[in-house]
Amino acid sequence: MQYRTLGRTGVQVSTLALGAMNFGAIGRTTQDDATAIVDAALEAGINVVDTADMYGSGESEVLTGKAIAGRRDDLVLATKATMPMGEERNHRGSSRRWLVTELDHSLRRLGVDHVDLYQIHRWDPTTSDEETLSALTDLRTAGKIRYFGSSTFPAYRVVQAQWAARDHHLGRYATEQPSYSILQRGIETDVLPVAQEYGLGVLAWSPLASGWLSGAVREGREITTSRSTILPERFDLAVPSNRARLDAVEKLVKIAEQADLTLIQLALGFVTAHPAVTSAIIGPRTVEHLRSQLAAADTVLPADVLDAIDTVVAPGVDLAPQEKFDTPPALLDPALRRR
Repeated sequence: MQYRTLGRTGVQVSTLALGAMNFGAIGRTTQDDATAIVDAALEAGINVVDTADMYGSGESEVLTGKAIAGRRDDLVLATKATMPMGEERNHRGSSRRWLVTELDHSLRRLGVDHVDLYQIHRWDPTTSDEETLSALTDLRTAGKIRYFGSSTFPAYRVVQAQWAARDHHLGRYATEQPSYSILQRGIETDVLPVAQEYGLGVLAWSPLASGWLSGAVREGREITTSRSTILPERFDLAVPSNRARLDAVEKLVKIAEQADLTLIQLALGFVTAHPAVTSAIIGPRTVEHLRSQLAAADTVLPADVLDAIDTVVAPGVDLAPQEKFDTPPALLDPALRRR
């Protein structure tokens, strides 16, 4: 396992991080399964576990907490808030009122007295940066969190938050967690350069593109990734972007074979090759899935392989732009574009 410094924090983290989104009903993963996955990940040298309050409406945090019991100090524990946690309108967002309350809920579910990294799951356009950063700074001062970060923020919002921290003398985001894979390279245009400019650690989620790069989606074969049952529209080959992804996958398989690598090794090695990326977050549902991904722990792609990948998906290109989660609200809601 390789290790890198998480932004400017001085904390050493593994280049593969364990994502716990599939713990619980989402991934049909029991407590025994989750514990076995955590055991195997820590044994392999992974020292980052990332979850969120909304994964299974708190179930992932509960399973994660039990799985890490007795080993809290051996790992970097990260969770998130902001996404809706029920129907009540104030049980979401990044206001001080909600973050202070929900962090206590997360700590209870995890069975710990602090988390190492507390992340704002999505940018909340209804709450000012000053409000959010002030609350996070106070939570850090109280010892309930060590660092805080953003997740899936547009580049301009990352910059705006850095400026707000400076202008109001508040703590600043230390990390950003964006979606990044060979098939979704749009963040290379602005998010990753901004992260480098501000010294942010980058924890990339979905490096296997929801299973497209796991080997479970191939031409002429039945799709076996579990995501195809949860989000069938993302795998409908009648959709042009999905056909483009499948065509790219077939070309990437050949590149991987020529380099004597699995497709998973190629995909994860690509993500961790970018100088802005600190860790790639993997989200296995089983120990077998984890082991297939751990094979990429020491994968370093040579320049000719990276060049070959560029010929399949050009730098800065998203093959499925409709699946981006950082689209400005005004592009989604016509009312925000009209007087």
